[in-house]
Amino acid sequence: MPAREGTYGLLAEFDTPSDLVRAAQKARLDGWRRMDCYTPYPVEEAAEAIGFHRNKVPLLTLIGGLIGCSAAFSMETWISTLAYPLNIGGRPTYSWPAFIIPAYEWTILWAGLSAAFGMLALNGLPSLYHPLFNAPNFRNGATTDKFFLCLEALDPRFDLVESKKYLESMGPVSVVEVEY
Repeated sequence: MPAREGTYGLLAEFDTPSDLVRAAQKARLDGWRRMDCYTPYPVEEAAEAIGFHRNKVPLLTLIGGLIGCSAAFSMETWISTLAYPLNIGGRPTYSWPAFIIPAYEWTILWAGLSAAFGMLALNGLPSLYHPLFNAPNFRNGATTDKFFLCLEALDPRFDLVESKKYLESMGPVSVVEVEY
């Protein structure tokens, strides 16, 4: 039975992080790939259980830093040699040791900005709405003392009736259908 139009997925609520991790590991082993865990504090085992891989923020930070360094060094070289060359005390117009400190500062600035904006973009933020906000007990439970596993309807294995039975077999407190 295909998912109904407007179904985001099924949300299972657990009381302990160990129950959540066991359920996530079982779902991953059974072939589920489109799922996510929601906890009030970081649970590293849950991230490993759902197959969370490396993120791309470090690469974006490196690229931003390299762009900042090369932009600053190029700008200083162009200004000192072509746009406004000054002969001060017989020194050469291209004096690269003087360019190191500003280029270093631009490296830090661009790396920091690319890390911050890259993280926001990769997380899909700012997001003012998520379908899980409508699920009962999610708003209060996910920030205080409950642990949630969501099987998304985009997963090829998702079937509303069978998926609900599958989640209920894991022993959650409740299983609810989440709609858009």
